Amino acid sequence: MRGVGSHLRVALKGMAMGAADVVPGVSGGTIAFISGIYPTLINSLSAFDGTALRLLLGGRWVALAAHINLSFLLALAAGIATSAVTLAGLVSHLLATQPLPVWGFFFGLIAGSVLFLLRGQSLRNPGNAAALAVGCTIAVAVGMAPPLALVASLPVLFGAGALALCAMILPGISGSFILLLLGLYPTVVGAVAERDLVVLAVFFAGGAVGLLSFSRLLHYLMARYQSRILLLMSGFLLGSLTIVWPWRHPLSEGVDAPRGNLTPDSFGQLYGDPQLVLTALAMAVGLATLLAVELYGQRIAGPGGDR
Repeated sequence: MRGVGSHLRVALKGMAMGAADVVPGVSGGTIAFISGIYPTLINSLSAFDGTALRLLLGGRWVALAAHINLSFLLALAAGIATSAVTLAGLVSHLLATQPLPVWGFFFGLIAGSVLFLLRGQSLRNPGNAAALAVGCTIAVAVGMAPPLALVASLPVLFGAGALALCAMILPGISGSFILLLLGLYPTVVGAVAERDLVVLAVFFAGGAVGLLSFSRLLHYLMARYQSRILLLMSGFLLGSLTIVWPWRHPLSEGVDAPRGNLTPDSFGQLYGDPQLVLTALAMAVGLATLLAVELYGQRIAGPGGDR
């Protein structure tokens, strides 16, 4: 990574990731992917390996920092932590008071990213088309999956942490949405509010194991099949548009709660004002924001992006 300006850009992207992860249905991995830091993030996480352990035990701190790209991870973590303290509360407030425009903004943001990522890709190639279709199908299936009602035992929380944090680094698949489907979202949010250190320690221990293991798998796959993996993840984003569609039955952890997307008219009949004009405007703002960020990033990032 080069200079204070590069660190600041990574921190700002971390803030956006942290704010996105608050919303059940939007992934911080989506923000990392569309902002251009995804490969660097995966490479940095996968560097927590045997070499890193040997450098740590040998007290070779400078070499360890370089091996795991510590400056990048610290800048990103600082942005996510800042977001958790500031922007996350704002996003939660807006989601509670103005949910339709918020979902509209994320819909436009993700739709713009799909258009940008797919430009220049040859979907006439059967393998490329299959990768995109598989990613899209997985994301749609996750969005349509009925919620469960798991008992929040410590082993279950450990497994849920591993699954949720893996999902958080996958574009288009939200860790908080996975927790909602498992029926554990209220438990984890309650543990944060009540500072239940046992529950949080078990959950994040599982998350650390899952995240570091899964990042190594992603690193391996991206090194060998980068084009197909990027198309697979573009499919995740395309399929996630069904999850962030603004007009739908409200997300709920209840097993029998109605689920699925609605037309604005149907939404209006069931839940009141569909705010069609405001939500459409938010979609346009999201789309314009993504395109502006991409054009700006192309100008300043140069070869290699943020490292």
